Amino acid sequence: MAQWNQLQQLETRYLEQLYHLYSDSFPMELRQFLAPWIESQDWAYAANKESHATLVFHNLLGEIDQQYSRFLQENNVLYQHNLRRIKQHLQSKYLEKPMDIARIVARCLWEEQRLLQTATSAAQVEKSYTHLAVALVLHQRASQIVTEMGGLLTAMDYVQKNLTDEELADWKRRQQIACIGGPPNICLDRLETWITSLAESQLQIRQQIKKLEELQQKVSYKGDPIIQHRPALEEKIVDLFRNLMKSAFVVERQPCMPMHPDRPLVIKTGVQFTNKVRNLFLYILMTILLLVKFPELNYQLKIKVFSLLFLDFLRSRKFNILGTNTKVMNMEESNNGSLSAEFKHLTLREQRCGNGGRTNSDASLIVTEELHLITFETEVYHQGLKIDLETHSLPVVVISNICQMPNAWASILWYNMLTNHPKNVNFFTKPPVGTWDQVAEVLSWQFSSTTKRGLTIEQLTTLAEKLLGPCVNYSGCQITWAKFCKENMAGKGFSFWVWLDNIIDLVKKYILALWNEGYIMGFISKERERALLSPKPPGTFLLRFSESSKEGGITFTWVEKDISGKTQIQSVEPYTKQQLNSMSFADIIMGYKIMDATNILVSPLVYLYPEIPKEEAFGKYCRPEAAPEPEMGGDSTGSKSLPCSLCYLCNFRETAHIASCGVAVSNVFFSLTAIQPYLKTKFICVTP
Repeated sequence: MAQWNQLQQLETRYLEQLYHLYSDSFPMELRQFLAPWIESQDWAYAANKESHATLVFHNLLGEIDQQYSRFLQENNVLYQHNLRRIKQHLQSKYLEKPMDIARIVARCLWEEQRLLQTATSAAQVEKSYTHLAVALVLHQRASQIVTEMGGLLTAMDYVQKNLTDEELADWKRRQQIACIGGPPNICLDRLETWITSLAESQLQIRQQIKKLEELQQKVSYKGDPIIQHRPALEEKIVDLFRNLMKSAFVVERQPCMPMHPDRPLVIKTGVQFTNKVRNLFLYILMTILLLVKFPELNYQLKIKVFSLLFLDFLRSRKFNILGTNTKVMNMEESNNGSLSAEFKHLTLREQRCGNGGRTNSDASLIVTEELHLITFETEVYHQGLKIDLETHSLPVVVISNICQMPNAWASILWYNMLTNHPKNVNFFTKPPVGTWDQVAEVLSWQFSSTTKRGLTIEQLTTLAEKLLGPCVNYSGCQITWAKFCKENMAGKGFSFWVWLDNIIDLVKKYILALWNEGYIMGFISKERERALLSPKPPGTFLLRFSESSKEGGITFTWVEKDISGKTQIQSVEPYTKQQLNSMSFADIIMGYKIMDATNILVSPLVYLYPEIPKEEAFGKYCRPEAAPEPEMGGDSTGSKSLPCSLCYLCNFRETAHIASCGVAVSNVFFSLTAIQPYLKTKFICVTP
């Protein structure tokens, strides 16, 4: 039976609800005239796709014309007039916005279905009530009902704890891991479906308990178990529903600055709006979600960002949240009809005190170790219940200068690596130690989350050696927060994390393609490097990161034979971001030359370890040369300048070696001056 026909058979109380669904935006007369055709269209699809909405809208106008023709043949003047008026109204209002009418029709059809379901459920409940009234004559039957209801609530309690304490907690932990570069978090759709189904079941049980109250008023007797146990059952179901709604209020997308999408939970202040005015603000993108799909709550929940929590006894930095800090949750902002609110622009202004924002307290935490919580609250009014909802972001670090980003990100890594406590803002008052297994996984994520390649076991072993020193097995070795981020490495003027973070930045900005190809060995000790290259033929080279450059550098090391045939391992000074800004690393490798004993420039780089031809590995990443390379002659007395497209020179081994090759020393130094900043290799001259 058609849906419209079923609706006509409902009781008066349901028909009254049906009448309230329709207005001038979508008249009930049109629903009546075109009922079969309207129910045959996919209005939900049209509401989300404009091209389909346009097609359906024009088809609707055509159906109206056909119906008008039928009324014309029947001489039904009133219907003709009404239909013509409806068509004119639809054309004037929705011709340019066909998706609007599609949404309205889809909504009405959905409400009709819900009304039918409600009527059907009510009919079933009333039928059950009739049978129950007869059964309640017997005390035993009444006791059984109360017992079963209690058992059902116990089962619901178990399911709810499984969802909130395990499934939802597991999702939140995966969200933490995803924030620090781990595997992407899975979608919430399935969990939302489960929680919505449970919430709907709880509301149905609550209605059943209310039915028991009605039954109690009609039929009761001394010692009636319904009278004794119904209040406790109702209190239990309300508590379950209240707790479920509170758990379902979550931060779907954590705070993130759009200019640093790979480093969420770090918020920067001190950004200049105009040339004259300077405000402290944060630019955050985050999404709040209610994992319960109740259409009746659409546009009913107003969310407010009401505070930024901090530790008063540790820091006096206080912040006012300005901007659009209040939004209404709606189903239109999500792709699947979930109730959500997206905050795109929030302003954080620091409250300054007389001493520059600090108290006189003995504070031990630096700014990048302060953890703050952005908190959200709203109120739900549903079926006579008022529920206060509150949720908060993961702890964030607020910085004032971009140079604090590395240490702030280290704090975010350490916190989310070692704890799943949602509000542990005093974490860094006594930061726990981590194991190498935990640290190694997180370090690999820093590469795999922004590139196509994480770190190998051998690369991680090299990093472990830098952190912990030589060891046979690093598994289970403990690493303190200070050693990871604050203490300088042995023999270096910088910490492990500062060095590694600059290498990550170097990879992302300058050598990403080569890293993704697997051409960069990267982290390797000098002993291991020599062991790999020594048995290889001359010209074999590998690429590794510099261990001495704080700002991040990359170098290459190759095999050569000296005049006596002895194997030698040579390397160049590391190339840093400053040099790589001027020329790509692939161009440097392809154009790298040294001068041999016959005063000829030759390339010592032939095969990338283990045996990949240099041209095959790096040729496709080089810029095409504007002109062919000029020949460098063997004139022993003429002064020649060395073209920068061929030479990358730096320190001389011995000036006497240069002179013995017949090259004018003065002109060589002139050439060096002319081709900076590309001069970064060792000038090697081999005497005959």
